[in-house]
Amino acid sequence: MSALSKTFGALTLASGMWFTGEVSGQTPPPTLDQIRSSKTLRIAYDTDAPPFSYVAPGSPATASPQGYSVDLCRAVADQFKEQLKIPDLQVVYVTVNSMTRFDTIIDNKADLLCESSTATLSRRTRVDFSIPIFIDGASFAIGPNGPRDVSQLAGKKVAVLPGTTTEQELRRALAGTRINAEVVLVKTNQEGVEMVEKGEVAAYFADRATLTFLLRKEKQFANLLMADAYLSIEPIALGLRRGDSDFRLAVDTALSHIYRQGKIAQVFKGAFGPLNTPSQLLLALYQISGLPD
Repeated sequence: MSALSKTFGALTLASGMWFTGEVSGQTPPPTLDQIRSSKTLRIAYDTDAPPFSYVAPGSPATASPQGYSVDLCRAVADQFKEQLKIPDLQVVYVTVNSMTRFDTIIDNKADLLCESSTATLSRRTRVDFSIPIFIDGASFAIGPNGPRDVSQLAGKKVAVLPGTTTEQELRRALAGTRINAEVVLVKTNQEGVEMVEKGEVAAYFADRATLTFLLRKEKQFANLLMADAYLSIEPIALGLRRGDSDFRLAVDTALSHIYRQGKIAQVFKGAFGPLNTPSQLLLALYQISGLPD
């Protein structure tokens, strides 16, 4: 191989790595350029963040993800077909968990994070967020005679998913009230609630919507209760790479149209069921967050 051929080959390889964000320190091309070139939107989802994103237990490996955030991102993709003039835009799915979700976006392995991430100031030093898509809060599931308040957790074991704002709020609440409770980190929400049902922990902390979904869906959890206490009130949003203002504008435009045209009602009912309706707080969020053209 000639020196010129070797040089060209090296440049081609570096160019391909640069596109996928594999070269350390290199900035990948703008997300919209990648989407237009590949005609693909890469959606990152968590298999264990119901009702926002999940895969139903027992589903085949090829099963598509479900959930409110996933459905909303599919609706964003539909908006992109017209908005970005890509009628044949395809969606591919990238699996993440609570520990890998932000790195997946930072490393350009996915375009849009579609699960239950709370938009916080500290997280915005690493990734950007869309306008809010939901309002939730951290709470905890307990047994029939379990503790109803954080102040009753002294000397008890409590479980939580690592890398979440719920873990931060739980540790802050325990430290603030000087409650000596043992915090057990679990791998999935299902595991955490099962530990409560088996009496292995006194409480499992998670987003209230997630807990409500699991307690209603799983018959084995029928005897469990939801504590009335809220540790926090948190805005949930879609995550995307930091500093990509054109892509963020495209996402916010799509979401605003979904909100203002009433399409969000279809997304909500599809995820939560026809008998459930958005709270007044959530309806206000749609009205306020949906920006006019």
